[in-house]
Amino acid sequence: MKFLTAIALMTLPAAALAQSVAADTPGKTQSGVQFVQPKDWTAARSGQAVTFTAPEGDLRISVIDIGAASDGKDAAAKAWVAVRGAAGPEPRLTTPVPAGDGWDERLSLAYEVAPTERAVRSALALRKGTAWTVLIVDGGAGTAAKRSAAMSVVQAGLKPAGFQAESFAGKTAHELTPERIKLLTDFVEKARQTLEVPGIGFALIDDGKVLWQGGFGVRALGSPEKVDQNTKFMVASNTKGMTTLLLSVLADEGKLDWNQKVVDLYPQFRLGNDEVTQSVLVKHLVCACTGLPRKDYAFILADKGQPASDTFAQLAATMPTSKFGDLFQYNNQLASAAGYVAGYVLHPKMEFGAGYDRAMEEKIFKPLGMKDATFDYAEGMAGNWAAPHGLDIDGKVTLMSNDFNWSPYPYRPAGAAFATTADMIRYVQLELGKGVLDGKRVVSEANLTERRKKGVQVGPDSWYGMGLFQTNAKGVNVVTHGGTLLGYHSNWYALPESGVGMVILTNSDPGAALLAPTLRRLLEILYDGQPEAERDVAAAAARIKAGAAARRGRLTYPGDPAVLGNLAGHYSDPAVGQIAISEKNGAKWIKAGFVEGPIATRKNADGTISIISVGPGNIGVDALVGVKDGKRTLTINDGQQNQYVYVED
Repeated sequence: MKFLTAIALMTLPAAALAQSVAADTPGKTQSGVQFVQPKDWTAARSGQAVTFTAPEGDLRISVIDIGAASDGKDAAAKAWVAVRGAAGPEPRLTTPVPAGDGWDERLSLAYEVAPTERAVRSALALRKGTAWTVLIVDGGAGTAAKRSAAMSVVQAGLKPAGFQAESFAGKTAHELTPERIKLLTDFVEKARQTLEVPGIGFALIDDGKVLWQGGFGVRALGSPEKVDQNTKFMVASNTKGMTTLLLSVLADEGKLDWNQKVVDLYPQFRLGNDEVTQSVLVKHLVCACTGLPRKDYAFILADKGQPASDTFAQLAATMPTSKFGDLFQYNNQLASAAGYVAGYVLHPKMEFGAGYDRAMEEKIFKPLGMKDATFDYAEGMAGNWAAPHGLDIDGKVTLMSNDFNWSPYPYRPAGAAFATTADMIRYVQLELGKGVLDGKRVVSEANLTERRKKGVQVGPDSWYGMGLFQTNAKGVNVVTHGGTLLGYHSNWYALPESGVGMVILTNSDPGAALLAPTLRRLLEILYDGQPEAERDVAAAAARIKAGAAARRGRLTYPGDPAVLGNLAGHYSDPAVGQIAISEKNGAKWIKAGFVEGPIATRKNADGTISIISVGPGNIGVDALVGVKDGKRTLTINDGQQNQYVYVED
C-alpha cells in the first residue's frame, strides 16, 4: 500500500487536538478540507500543520494547508518548512498521480532514507483550484507497517471541501451482455500491452454462469504458446481462502470449531509464551488480527529444504506486537499453521505437508472440479504453465526462473498453489453460490460466509475476515483476495449482490498494477461509472518506468570494486541461514536463501554502503555493509520490525 496524501488545519478546538480518539473521527480543516483522525492516534496543531502521532510515538502524519504554490514540489518543500521549521530533504522521486477524489492535481514524492534509520518518509501534494494541501509521512518503518490500516484511513479520508464521492450504492447492475463483456476484455488486453505483461488468464461469471474464460498474450516471452483458461499460474496468497474453505468443511463435519483452542486440535502448538498460546483459537490462525508481525524474510532467506514443521518452530519464537483484534497484521506462518492443523486433524499420522496436500485434494480441489490445482511444483511447471517475469536492472521485462518461488513451499497453505483460470473461476462460483456448485452443496452457507464477516480493519472501507477481504468499493460489496509471488500477481473478485465474479492471473511483476484498475473497469461497465480505469493503467505504467529509472540511477553496476573486493566469501545468521558471495560469469554474485543474482552497490544518504542483488524481479536483497566485533557483517532489514545480521564465518 502507498500512504501519500494531504490535509490542512482542523476546526476542532485546540484542546481536542491534544487528545486521541476512540474511533476514526471525521472533521474539516479551516479551509473546509475533509479529513479523518484515526482511532488511537493523537493530534496536535503547530502553525500551519496538524500532526497525527501513532500510539508508539515514532510515526507522524502531518497535514499542512499550504495555499498557493508554483507546483506540487514547491508545495511539499513549503510543507517541510512548516513541519520542521527548516528546509526538508530533497525528493528522490516525484511521480504524478492521476487527478481524482475531487483533486485537480496530485504529486507523490519519495525521499531518500538511510538503512540505519529504518524509517519511512514520503509526501503527497494535492491541489484544488489554486490551493495546495500536503501530507507528510515521517517515522519508524516498523510502526508504519504495523499501523498500515490507520495510515490508509488518513489518506482515503482526505477530500476537498464539499466533495461527495461517487457511489453505486442502491443501483442495479447492468446485465453483462456480449457488448459489455467485450468492453472489459478489450480493456484487459490493452492494459496488458500498456504494462508489458506477457500473459494473463481471465474469467468472468454472472448469475452463476461462466460468460467468458480464456487468456491474453503468451506463457513466456519468446514463446508463441498462448495463455488460455487451462494455463497454470502460481496463485500465491489466493491459497489462503482455499485453506479457510478447508476449515469450513471440517467445521461442517464437526471435526473443529472456529472458537476452539488450537492446542485442543494440535497439542504441540506454541505461540510466544504459554499465556498467548492458550488464547489462540482456530479463527485466530486466519484472521490477521493476532498482532503477529509479518516475517516473510524468515523463509525467503532460509536455506532450501525446510520441513513443513518449520511453520510451528517459527511461531513458537514469535510474540504479538499488538493485542488480539486490535490491528491488521498479515502473518503467513499463522495461515500456514491453519492448513497444517487441518491436515493433521484429518491425517494425524502423515507428515504435515503431505497431510495438508491430501486434505486439500480430498475436500477442496476434487469436489470443486479444480482439475489442475496442485501443490506439486513438478506438475505445476509442466505442460501448459505460465512462467514468471520481472523487471531487470534497467526496467525491461525479463523472463525469470521459478527458483525463488520455492520459498513458500514449506508454508504452502499460505500461498504456494498452482491453479488455472478455469480452476479459480470454479472457486469463485462456489463463493457466489454460498456453498453450492453445479446444484450440489459442497459446504454450508453458514461456515462459508463466516469467513467473510468483517474482522480487523484494513482501510477506511476494507476489512479482513478469515482468509478473505471484504471491501466497500463505491458502495458495492466486494469479497476478494490477491496473490503475490516473484513474477506472479493475481486476484479474484466476487460481488454477492449482483452475482458477478472475476478472476485475473498474471505472469509478471507489472501485472500487479493491472488488478485494481480491472475491478474499477468492471464497476464502470456495471454501474455507468466515471471513466478512470484506463487513466489509472497509463499512470501506473509511467510510475513503474520512473521508479525503475530512479532505482537504476542510485546503483553502481557492476558494483564498486573496492566494496566488492572487501566482502567475505561466506556469512551466516544462526536464526535464518547463510549468505554466499562468489564469482559467476566474471561478476560478483550473491546467494541468500532463495534470492540469487549479481551484485550492485549503493552509497546511502548517511555515507554507508549497501550491496543489492540485481537479478530480475521485485524481491531481492538490500544489505548494509558493516563490521561488528572486528568481523565483516551484512545487515538486512525487512521493512517490518525484523533485522537480520549476518557475520562472516
